Amino acid sequence: MKNILIIGAGVEACEGIKIAKNMGLGLIIADGNPQAPGFAWADHRIVASTYDGKAIADQAITLKASGVTIDGVIAMCADVPMSVAIVANALHLPGLTLESAHWVADKLAMKDQLKAQNIPIPAYCAVPAKADVYQCAENIGLPLVIKPVDSRGARGVQYIDHLASLESAWELAAQESPTGRVMMEEYLPGPQFSTETLADNGHYYTLGFADRNYEWLEKTKPFMIENGGDSPTAQSAEVKQKVIDVAEQAAKALGIDSGVAKGDMVFSGGQAKVIEIAGRLSGGYFSTTQIPLATGVNFIEKAIKLALGEHLSVQEVTPKHHKGVAIRYLDLAPGRIHTIENQEQAQALAGVEMLSLFIQPGDYIAPLANHTQRAGFVISCADTKADAIAIANNALAQLNISYEV
Repeated sequence: MKNILIIGAGVEACEGIKIAKNMGLGLIIADGNPQAPGFAWADHRIVASTYDGKAIADQAITLKASGVTIDGVIAMCADVPMSVAIVANALHLPGLTLESAHWVADKLAMKDQLKAQNIPIPAYCAVPAKADVYQCAENIGLPLVIKPVDSRGARGVQYIDHLASLESAWELAAQESPTGRVMMEEYLPGPQFSTETLADNGHYYTLGFADRNYEWLEKTKPFMIENGGDSPTAQSAEVKQKVIDVAEQAAKALGIDSGVAKGDMVFSGGQAKVIEIAGRLSGGYFSTTQIPLATGVNFIEKAIKLALGEHLSVQEVTPKHHKGVAIRYLDLAPGRIHTIENQEQAQALAGVEMLSLFIQPGDYIAPLANHTQRAGFVISCADTKADAIAIANNALAQLNISYEV
């Protein structure tokens, strides 16, 4: 029996952890929370922060010395490419190199590498100090996006269309960066996409492709809060292929020859461009739930095989069908929650695959400033994209949520 080390044991990770268990693998699971729900499936536990690759590697080496084999390492719905690379490097396992992990963890280094490899990207610049915001904004032009170089969950990411807010936007972005670093980039109008690609020794299979939904942008500005996404794409086959080609070229440019590449892409001015590429499985149940619903392919299983150094056949990464799939997030006004009703009825609606709320009575709903503050979501599946979207919206409309007066 092979053993795999899984970094991340939070709620979202559980779907992937169960898949690994069903593959007959022994599970070594690492998470900083001793009560993390994913530990329920662990054969061996490593209690260490998912961001502390050295601590995880040290405990993994101790386990290995005690006779426990470790055949692969993967992050499960956790944005920790450097931790995975540190473990893979220390234990001589398949995975990203430390250099590639740096590129995908540091947005500025990523853009520098993509630019050097002639991959289409927005214009960008580093903003090392607040005093530099105006010069950088002049170079790029409005509108633009200001963001932390190394944060997650859209924390500190802001859409800027007037100069008056530049300095305060820089301060927030710097505050959300663990290293206090900020960058700006051109805002490119046009449809945006989430992609997810399996890389097998330089062969790329992009199974995940969804239109990103930014219908909340006008009310959440300056914060860029995505309201889910849906597939199949509303764009033409030609546009889809152009986006996939650039996403796969970007993965190669960033050294992702084996593993997973998650793309945030845009099609603007007749050209596909890269917003960001992550060298990991996506969160938001995209890789664990949405891609399998849309394609019939167990994406997590394939990613695990790659982490174990195994190869994929063309047949097993060929979609079996093309279903309509949508995810939509719960849109709530600010205030303190009094009651939540009809969740079970909404979950029972035909076509609803998953409905989860992150709130309970007594919680205060603050205005949305990043993705981590979203109150809940629904994932739906139907024969068509339009039907899946309608089911998702109807399910959320069934919820009866009242506020304290």
